[in-house]
Amino acid sequence: MDSLNDPYTLRVGVPSVEVFRRLRTEAGLSDKDPDAVALALPHTWHGVVLQHQGEPIGMGRIIGDGGTAFQIVDMCVHPAHQGRGLGRRIMAALTEELDRRAPATAYVSLIADGPARFLYEKFGFADTAEHGSIGMYRVMGENPGPA
Repeated sequence: MDSLNDPYTLRVGVPSVEVFRRLRTEAGLSDKDPDAVALALPHTWHGVVLQHQGEPIGMGRIIGDGGTAFQIVDMCVHPAHQGRGLGRRIMAALTEELDRRAPATAYVSLIADGPARFLYEKFGFADTAEHGSIGMYRVMGENPGPA
């Protein structure tokens, strides 16, 4: 699509707390506590918001320490706009910023849900298990199990 007729624009930044929560839930991701979101968003290393005719319909963020470790998070596109290469557009913007500003030795991770792995593979991401690692997680407030 040529840029003159493209109804989508990508802007650098993060959405408001309310828009962040709406975008996540509309895309099928878990909701987050508004106070936690308010704490998190200002600590974004780089973020983008995708808009359709001025309305936010997608986003992606990079968080991390700015030197050795980064994580791509909150990647989502509203279901009504999926299948149009918009996730690729968000990922391209995020990885371009990593290429521009992150040190060459930085470790960049993400969690791929379902078929999203195929998108991320196009940007050079690989399954950690193939490299002798395993991704792990813990959600605070859930029972951590026996010590």
